[in-house]
Parts: sequence; structure tokens; C-alpha cells
Amino acid sequence: MSELKTGDLAPTFKLPADGGDEIDLADLRGQIVVLYMYPKDDTPGCTTAALDFTAASAAFSDAGAVVIGLSKDSVKRHDNFKAKHDLQVRLVSDPDGETIEAYGSWVLKKLYGREYMGIDRSTFLIDREGRLARIWHKVKVKGHVDEVLSAVRDLG
Repeated sequence: MSELKTGDLAPTFKLPADGGDEIDLADLRGQIVVLYMYPKDDTPGCTTAALDFTAASAAFSDAGAVVIGLSKDSVKRHDNFKAKHDLQVRLVSDPDGETIEAYGSWVLKKLYGREYMGIDRSTFLIDREGRLARIWHKVKVKGHVDEVLSAVRDLG
């Protein structure tokens, strides 16, 4: 599969979400979508990212965007994560990793000389027509939400 680039149609998905819901990207057409992928609920970097997106949730909403976090964690784990940290973003579960792979976020990682496959912390800004407006891979958490919010505002 070729790497996604700005202007491409965002790969569609229909995945189970926190609270027992289901989120279908097609249903969000007409809205700006911030889709951020992260390795695991309740780990330090992932918690910080979720809290940062939560802190800015009103600003994203005012700018016409919906924020969705995606990992391979189960819906039950997402529900616990949201409750523990009072998160205000939607979380979807991709247990088979098909959506993660479709977005190019299932990558070879290295830690202490060991190689393994895992989720690249990445964010995808999807415009109202369902096209990728911005793509961030290998995201560093600090300051990222501000950069994404600025890009959302630029979309108008």
C-alpha cells in the first residue's frame, strides 16, 4: 500500500467506540475530524496527549472539529481510561489494527535494541470533504495539540 499524503481521501472506518457506540467516518462528512492514533491507554505519553486534547476540546468544537483517539485497546479499557481521567474526546477501538494499517501507523519500532511492530503516535486532520488536510507522524506530545488546533482553524 502506498503512503497516504495530503489531499488523499481518508481511509474509511466504522469502529466500536467508548460508551458502547460506534463511529463511522462517513457519518462525520461535513465536519472536520482530528484522528489521533496512540499506542496504549493509561501510559504516560498517551495520557498526556488525551488530557491535552481534552483541555482543548471546547476550542476544537468551536472551530468545527471533532476529536477522535484511536488505539488497539478494547472499548472497556477506553471506558475505564476516560472515566479515570475525565477525558472529553471520543475513543475508538481497532483491535485488529486494520484502520491503523490503512493510515500507515503500524510501524517497526525499536526500543533498547529490540525491534517490534507498534502504533506510530500520529495525527490525521480530515477536512469536511473527507480528505487528508494534514498528517503528522512520530508525534512529540508537547505542543502538538496547539499545532493541530492551529491547522484546524486554518481550514476555517
